[in-house]
Amino acid sequence: MNESRFRFALFQFGKVMKRRSRKSSPLASDEALVPFDQLSREALRTEKLRVIVLLIFTGILAIVSLIPPPMLFDGLDPQFRENMDAFMYWRFVLISGLIIYLVSQRLVVYYLTKTKRRLPAIYPYLTALLETSAPTAGILISASFANATSPLPIIPTLLYPIFIVLSALRLNFKLSLFTGAVAATEYLLVSNFYFSEAYPLRPIQMSIGVNLLVLGIITALVAAEIRKRIMQANKITEERNNIVRMFGRHVSPAVVNEILARGADVRSEKKNVCIMFLDIRNFTRFAEKRTPEEVVYYLEHLFDFMIEIVNRNHGIINKFLGDGFMAVFGAPISDGHDCSNAVNAAKQILIRLKIEVAQGNIPATTVGIGLHAGDAVMGSIGSALRKEYTVIGDVVNLAARIEKLNKEFGSELLLSEVVMNDVAGGELSEAVAMGAVQVRGREAPIQIYQAA
Repeated sequence: MNESRFRFALFQFGKVMKRRSRKSSPLASDEALVPFDQLSREALRTEKLRVIVLLIFTGILAIVSLIPPPMLFDGLDPQFRENMDAFMYWRFVLISGLIIYLVSQRLVVYYLTKTKRRLPAIYPYLTALLETSAPTAGILISASFANATSPLPIIPTLLYPIFIVLSALRLNFKLSLFTGAVAATEYLLVSNFYFSEAYPLRPIQMSIGVNLLVLGIITALVAAEIRKRIMQANKITEERNNIVRMFGRHVSPAVVNEILARGADVRSEKKNVCIMFLDIRNFTRFAEKRTPEEVVYYLEHLFDFMIEIVNRNHGIINKFLGDGFMAVFGAPISDGHDCSNAVNAAKQILIRLKIEVAQGNIPATTVGIGLHAGDAVMGSIGSALRKEYTVIGDVVNLAARIEKLNKEFGSELLLSEVVMNDVAGGELSEAVAMGAVQVRGREAPIQIYQAA
């Protein structure tokens, strides 16, 4: 009855929480109301395993309980033989009740897992008390039908360690300690009441009680160590997920794996990088005459191979700019050839673009690309609600200005003198010096080279 009320209360609690989530803001959710982290998920998983093990064990007990005690023990009290039917009945009631209880527990765990809710704080302690009291109930039933010298009441004592050891799966130091303390206390109380006169060697009973408590302490330490290791594993997983969330949509899987292998963080830092700005020419005129679906398909087709080329050359797409993007070479990791990688990526994009147009996959399209290298500050910038890995510095502004010069020169690829000097001569043998060019927003002119 108590178990049914508990399940009903738990069900009502779930309905109330769902109603509250619907009345709250769109950002609210069941997960926000009741946090459900990896440790909570692991606790429910181990709780499910623990209940299944107990169900299997109890099923074995149910089969064994069908064997009459006289077949197991010779010389039982004749009075017990007369009351054996009553003893078998109450033993059946105890085991059946335990099975029903464990099945209901399994349903509760299933409900919590499905709704992504944590175990209520008091729930494990209540179940530990009920489960650990099962051997105590077995001792009381056996002692009620057998005399004090019979070995029958001692048998349920062997069940205490099973419940104590399985409590380690709950990953809770206090709970395992509580389970051991309950087993030791109940055993000492019952044995003192029933067997104090029959057994002159009471230190034996005391030693059993102490052993149960010690077993609880050892199990608690094991549970604490398991929990600690799981939390450490979760921390590592969370760090990996943070990096994947930060870079996963911007870089190739190989780069993400290298970041993880190196243990790189996303704190702001100053690095020398090469910046690429790419702009699709006459995009506004193109989009004006087409449906939104056609525009999206066009951009997706372009960006699909462009992103792949940038990733292949160890760069990342840091920002999409509607009709273009900004890519970074040299951050968050560098292979020491950032400018060469950027130049190669730019050339490959231009070659692939001509192929796509020639094959009729996209309308006639031209792009402008600007490259510049220098120091920049990069890292995770934003607020607690939203962060973005970004690059800040004059190198970014100048790369954007260089890209815009393509319109003046009718070119497709322009790069600064810094990039030109960093790249081996053979890779840019076709580059043409455009001389010192005054860039908007800067006092001193800069040397520009046209590579396409």
